[in-house]
Amino acid sequence: MMDFRSNKAWEKIDDLVVAIYKATQVWPAEERYGLTAQLRRAAVSAAANIAEGSGRESLRDYLHFLHIARGSLGEVEYYLHLGARLGYLEKEAAVFPLRREAGCTLHGLIAYWEKQASKE
Repeated sequence: MMDFRSNKAWEKIDDLVVAIYKATQVWPAEERYGLTAQLRRAAVSAAANIAEGSGRESLRDYLHFLHIARGSLGEVEYYLHLGARLGYLEKEAAVFPLRREAGCTLHGLIAYWEKQASKE
């Protein structure tokens, strides 16, 4: 369908993934296979699903992967919240506004493509 690298939502999520990897480098070692891994996996999943969906043949398939990406961002939001509650992240950490920006951009992308799909 399109090159995912030119997609603003993917770019913002990709930036979020990098920020999450950097932020979690200092998390406790006992979280390496727990919360750290879950958070990283969910963030990567959001970006990867946009990439995968962009290679699909139909708009319906693409939207399916965008919705999966949105679900993964929901997971990211919870894991960031939990990380802050456990004292691993400051509530002012840079990842929080990045997460909001990524979510808003993805929401707009989904709304746009859903509108296009309704015209078919």
